[in-house]
Amino acid sequence: MRRPGAPASWIWWRMLRQVLRRGLQSFCHRLGLCVSRHPVFFLTVPAVLTITFGLSALNRFEPEGDLERLVAPSHSLAKIERSLASSLFPLDQSKSQLYSDLHTPGRYGRVILLSPPGDNILLQAEGILQTHRAVLEMKDGRNGFIGHQLGGVVEVPNSKDQRVKSARAIQITYYLQTYGSATQDLIGEKWENEFCKLMRKLQEEHQDLQLYSLASFSLWRDFHKTSIMARSKVLVSLVLILTTATLSSSMKDCLRSKPFLGLLGVLTVCISIITAAGIFFITDGKYNSTLLGIPFFAMGHGTKGVFELLSGWRRTKENLPFKDRIADAYSDVMVTYTMTSSLYFITFGMGASPFTNIEAVKVFCQNMCVSILLNYFYIFSFFGSCLVFAGQLEQNRYHSIFCCKIPSAEYLDRKPVWFQAVMSDGHQQTSHHETNPYQHHFIQHFLREHYNEWITNIYVKPFVVILYLIYASFSFMGCLQISDRANIINLLASDSPSVSFAMVQQKYFSNYSPVIGFYVYEPLEYWNSSVQEDLRRLCSGFTAVSWVEQYYQFLKVSNVSANNKSDFISVLQSSFLKKPEFQHFRNDIIFSKAGDENNIIASRLYLVARTSRDKQKEVIEVLEKLRPLSLSKSIRFIVFNPSFVFMDHYSLSVTVPVLIAGFGVLLVLILTFFLVIHPLGNFWLILSVTSIELGVLGLMTLWNVDMDCISILCLIYTLNFAIDHCAPLLYTFVLATEHTRTQCIKSSLQEHGTAILQNVTSFLIGLVPLLFVPSNLTFTLFKCLLLTGGCTLLHCFVILPVFLTFFPPSKKHHKKKKRAKRKEREEIECIEIQENPDHVTTV
Repeated sequence: MRRPGAPASWIWWRMLRQVLRRGLQSFCHRLGLCVSRHPVFFLTVPAVLTITFGLSALNRFEPEGDLERLVAPSHSLAKIERSLASSLFPLDQSKSQLYSDLHTPGRYGRVILLSPPGDNILLQAEGILQTHRAVLEMKDGRNGFIGHQLGGVVEVPNSKDQRVKSARAIQITYYLQTYGSATQDLIGEKWENEFCKLMRKLQEEHQDLQLYSLASFSLWRDFHKTSIMARSKVLVSLVLILTTATLSSSMKDCLRSKPFLGLLGVLTVCISIITAAGIFFITDGKYNSTLLGIPFFAMGHGTKGVFELLSGWRRTKENLPFKDRIADAYSDVMVTYTMTSSLYFITFGMGASPFTNIEAVKVFCQNMCVSILLNYFYIFSFFGSCLVFAGQLEQNRYHSIFCCKIPSAEYLDRKPVWFQAVMSDGHQQTSHHETNPYQHHFIQHFLREHYNEWITNIYVKPFVVILYLIYASFSFMGCLQISDRANIINLLASDSPSVSFAMVQQKYFSNYSPVIGFYVYEPLEYWNSSVQEDLRRLCSGFTAVSWVEQYYQFLKVSNVSANNKSDFISVLQSSFLKKPEFQHFRNDIIFSKAGDENNIIASRLYLVARTSRDKQKEVIEVLEKLRPLSLSKSIRFIVFNPSFVFMDHYSLSVTVPVLIAGFGVLLVLILTFFLVIHPLGNFWLILSVTSIELGVLGLMTLWNVDMDCISILCLIYTLNFAIDHCAPLLYTFVLATEHTRTQCIKSSLQEHGTAILQNVTSFLIGLVPLLFVPSNLTFTLFKCLLLTGGCTLLHCFVILPVFLTFFPPSKKHHKKKKRAKRKEREEIECIEIQENPDHVTTV
């Protein structure tokens, strides 16, 4: 019936929403009936899939070996610059020179020798030389090294030529020549292993020196080490989640208690993850440590569906046949669970799109999409079949644990107290006015009898508003402090040699940037004074190792004039480059001969910038300043260092997946704004998800979590985790027909609060073992997921129950409807009494 004053379009939208909602509920009801009629089939198919793909996962397991491909931006200008530098100055042109492998490190071994506090490393020459000779004597080693880098330098006071008084550390780098050959690469890998073993042996021999070693494969080894150390902790986490799910699904009532359903629900999610892993490896996927987060992500979503389905079963009428109860539970729960699973798939699907520039994020999102699809299938099939068998046992009055017939009350009265406690079905505790015996569940009882009244108390609401203002303030403050401090060290095991080396290097060798190659890739008039001035201007502010500058000094000292092309090149080739002290510059100049005329077609210089402790940030700033100059100046050049591959546009690369995922969520919610359930439900959902996402982002920054690929994946997951838990609560609230908003929110909490509390508690308890994995990656995962669960719990149980009592949707029209129905019923009763005066006396 049309409400007076309501526009026709509003009525049409409302009818459309109701048709869609009832259509989805009807479909889920039929799905529940299908599962309840064929439980063996829906139990067998997932089990067969798991066995098939699980065995293949074990046979095809292979770790990812290319760390650069995984964590460096895929579409990077630095990779193009490296290709150009490699084509101009290939490796075989410089076999043993100082910066021969600048544009591609290849195989190398690096060691830092650190003297005790207060000592001078320059006085430890004997130990340094012994270490150096031991390395050079290694088989298949290359007789080329860089040993000029001193750290912790103290200069002589008032020294004009900056003489070194003492130093705390020295860094030596040994490069290997591989030429890209697979055989030489294997030899180089073997040499690096022997190099690391040698450094550990020398550390035991030289107690007066501390040795920190690093090889080219060290980063990959320590990155993969995290997953090896986390295996046992993941199993402990699984045991904790199983225990929590089992206990939270139990009741004193041995008939209605469902401990095995909680256990089987977690196992259902586990076998779906194993199946997804098998599909991933069959499609030639390679494992990497970032995939360690998938079990926790999938568990947080899957167990939510398990607990919601279990709560839906408990809300059904007990006098119905168990097949009808299964169908009713599906129609009540699976609509919302389908919507949230779809949003998971959309957001992670967008993260797996070509727009994502980090391969680790893309691979993770692809695997997560498969996990979500299988998770959804396994929940309604495998776990649904388990629910069917449990419902059949309950209908036939079998014990929920021992699977034996529950004895009669008369028989129990003759048995000991402990036997009555174990075998009681709860009828003794059920009073005559309680129609739902499931309300004796301890979480349900706590929410109904204690928490709902407390959180909606008028004296508590001001404190909740103040709490939210504090939360929003800290979140906003954290969001303002977001900085691009991503470092590959954050993905490594915290007690690994690579991290120790990086910490020492950052402490003692952070005064200067890495050596930056300055490549002039087109012919240039080096003899022209204006060109010389442009080069000096570009190199100003750097410490330059330049053949051009050395050549100008040589001409000045030799009193030779070279103001034209022929003289400049002639003196350069015949005199300058033939002197022993300048011969190493031959590899920095590329000559071409056209007839009798020689030309310089390309050359390279080396630049070093003075930096502070935050070296990475300053190097990125240098890179961003130099690149535009290559386009605006007359000199065409590129700048490159191997570290640029990891730094290039990293901030944009890591934030794009979150922006894409967030845009996808908002787009879906806006498109369904007038179609699904109620528009105000979507509006409140958008506000809640935004508040949780910004809160996690801000608090994450205040907790010193960097913006790397792991934290970005956690932020994508936060969007979905918030929707997963807030959506059922909000939609139940907006559709509730109680008289007041307070009664509606109490009803919503009573209906969904148990499942939310069960899932978030299991999720947070399962994170605890991550604290005991000594890895920066797991620490980041723990911090982000802890904030995700905590902020979601805060909104579902504290912020939303209070704020929804202040703001729309209004419940007045429901109150008016009930008053009109009551008045109509009273009028009908009066008419009946008037027509039948003996009715009252008869009653």
